[in-house]
Amino acid sequence: MEPKQHRCETCRLRALAEKKPQSLLARIWRWHTGWYPGWKSYQRLLAEAAKRPAA
Repeated sequence: MEPKQHRCETCRLRALAEKKPQSLLARIWRWHTGWYPGWKSYQRLLAEAAKRPAA
């Protein structure tokens, strides 16, 4: 069974902010990531995945 995909991976706001990093939307995205607990858990998940050896 494949692990559940985190919502941050498919977030439209994130995709648009990455496409145009100098836009107002990107500024809102960066502000959003400063307090959104889901983003912090996503970052922890990525860090744990990087530490795990590839199977």
